[in-house]
Amino acid sequence: MTAWTIDTAHKRLLYHTLRVDTVLRDGTRGTGTAFVLAHTYARGRALFVVTNHHLVEDVASGALVFTMARAGQPLLRSRFELRIEDFADAWLPHPDASVDLAITPLQPMLDAAADQGVELYWQPIDSHEALTSHDAAALDALEDVLFVGYPSGVWDQVNGLPILRRGITATPPGLDFEGRREFLIDAAVYPGSSGSPVFIVGSTPVGAETLRFAGVVTAVFFREETRGLVPQPVPASHSPGGTNAEMIDLGLVVKAEEVCALADAYLSRWVA
Repeated sequence: MTAWTIDTAHKRLLYHTLRVDTVLRDGTRGTGTAFVLAHTYARGRALFVVTNHHLVEDVASGALVFTMARAGQPLLRSRFELRIEDFADAWLPHPDASVDLAITPLQPMLDAAADQGVELYWQPIDSHEALTSHDAAALDALEDVLFVGYPSGVWDQVNGLPILRRGITATPPGLDFEGRREFLIDAAVYPGSSGSPVFIVGSTPVGAETLRFAGVVTAVFFREETRGLVPQPVPASHSPGGTNAEMIDLGLVVKAEEVCALADAYLSRWVA
């Protein structure tokens, strides 16, 4: 087991996400991405796991893969798979069924691991870092983006780390694409990218890179012979789209404000 110090923003990105491994009711296996959110509300701070609703519905069994820790530091080559009973029922979907997000509290997972003598390592995305409508309105039409996940199920299996990828905005993040709280990115989005957090990349006056949480990958555009260009949820399986569909590297991103709205909906429902 190897200790590794997390001392930069880009290293922290590697620990925002959790790998989601699922088996659907038809026996199909899938891979996706979830991430840890720290959300501040009137009574304190709550920790959640967030992903796409399409990734967790109709799932017969599922697990989240964490990095193990020692004395508060991550242990490379040491990961912990936490299987969740009644996986599909563990998640609260967004109150607007058209918003492809789902959420579940993190604390029961931490408790379950602790009961087995396991310490988990994770880095939350703070909801204070979420891009607001006001912030987004000040951005240009074209901005650099970075997203983190498990495209086509690819990851560093030995060290248990996700894949970092870059792209650009394909529609202005300050506008709602097709009237929905979404925007497009020009980036290679593949099966397994479902639930990947997306960050707008900026810079400080001295040239250091800054990251703002902008949203969650939810769908990818396919070119189909009979229907033209159509957006479809990023599939969890590794055989997406069928034989007559081709992904065109346009990803649909649900805006970060909808993630915060979902956290508030969970708290209003389950926390007195």
